[in-house]
Formats: sequence, C-alpha cells, structure tokens
Amino acid sequence: MIDDVDRTVEALLREGLPPEVVDQVSISFAAPDSQFPPAAVTLPAIDLFLYDVRENAELREPEWTVVEAVDGSVTRTRAPVRVDLSYLVTAWASGSSTAPALDEHRLLGETVRALLRHRTVPAELLRGSLAGAELPLPTTTLQPGQLQSLGEFWQALGGKPKAAIGFTITVAVAAGEPQEAGPRVVERVLRLHRIDVEGGAG
Repeated sequence: MIDDVDRTVEALLREGLPPEVVDQVSISFAAPDSQFPPAAVTLPAIDLFLYDVRENAELREPEWTVVEAVDGSVTRTRAPVRVDLSYLVTAWASGSSTAPALDEHRLLGETVRALLRHRTVPAELLRGSLAGAELPLPTTTLQPGQLQSLGEFWQALGGKPKAAIGFTITVAVAAGEPQEAGPRVVERVLRLHRIDVEGGAG
C-alpha cells in the first residue's frame, strides 16, 4: 500500500509541475543522507523522504458499521483506519550548477506550488490499490510535521542541512474483512402471562 502512495504522490507532483521542470528532474524517495543521490537517480531531483507513518486520530470513526443486504442478511465491517504518511521534501541541484542554492530554491518553490494545487488527491491520479478509493485522500503542505528537530534529523542522516518542506497525505487502510452478523432484528415480541396465586386477590 505504501508503494502505491509513493506512486500517487509522484503523479500528483508531475501533474502540478511546469512541463519544463518535469522534463528535467528526477523524483526520488530515497533517504537524503550523505550518500544521496543513489545510482538510479539523476540530478537535478526532488526527493520525498517518508519519515513518519501514524494513525490520524482526529479522523477516527466509530469502530463498526452495519450493512443490510437485499436478502435481509446483515454484515458488520470495521471502519477503515485513517493513516497519515509524512514526507520531508527537498530539492537537489545538478552537479554542474553554478548556483546550486538558487536552483534548489527555485525547484523547491515550484514543488510547493504543485503540492498546494489540490487539497485532496484527484481520483485520476490515484495509483494501484488506491484507485477507486471511497474516502478522499486529503493532503497538507507547509504544516508542522512530526520531526521534533530538523537539526538532529540531518545529523542522524550524516548529511548537510538543506531547505525542506513538509507534505502529508492521509489514506484509509482497511481494518478487516466484513463479518456476518445474522439476520436483522425487525420485531420484538413481549409476552405477558397471568399467574393465579391461591388466596390472592382475583
């Protein structure tokens, strides 16, 4: 599922970037460490590093939903879990650039424009298992992420600090298969029986 999210984010980014930028940049999901770029990535590049995956508790729904079929049978289905996938987005200039910082900032600015175009991912950009999703996939850009310290983050990766933006996409993950709950209860009957007690009032 996460690989389908990656491919969806890449489609979202390529759809929003200007054609002249799309034609010249690579899109990577590798760690932006001291070894970046990997052999498979040609600079200039936009890197989206997935650093955090967690449940979105604010979008948590009631645990079970009940669905009745035409034949009267009833199934229970656990509500999908809404999961936030947070990316740290960086831009990487070509090795031949004479002004790498400016080139990276320009590329990062175009990336911001592209990611801000949609508050939810358009259906035609959903990839793999996400295609046909019933629930929307909201996105947030330029919001505080889950990283407590960017300085410690770059130190842990062994790389040099770079300008970066945060991007989060929220997906729905199925929590289980539907379960049969038996026929629906449509009538409740209460029966009263009179009890005669000897010697009691009639």
